[in-house]
Amino acid sequence: MSGTALEWFKSSYSGSEGGNCVEVAREPAAIHIRDSKTTSTPHLTVTPEAWTTFLNLAR
Repeated sequence: MSGTALEWFKSSYSGSEGGNCVEVAREPAAIHIRDSKTTSTPHLTVTPEAWTTFLNLAR
């Protein structure tokens, strides 16, 4: 991970009521994924290729 703070975002499909959401932060060499309800806990990091594969399978 870089020395700068990650910029986390939620899907545009996420509602404003909270609930079961994930947040994602992108870097050139890594995609970071976390639970929006527990932002201080460790997060999952995957390669951009793995993230693209996941998104294609989720569609």
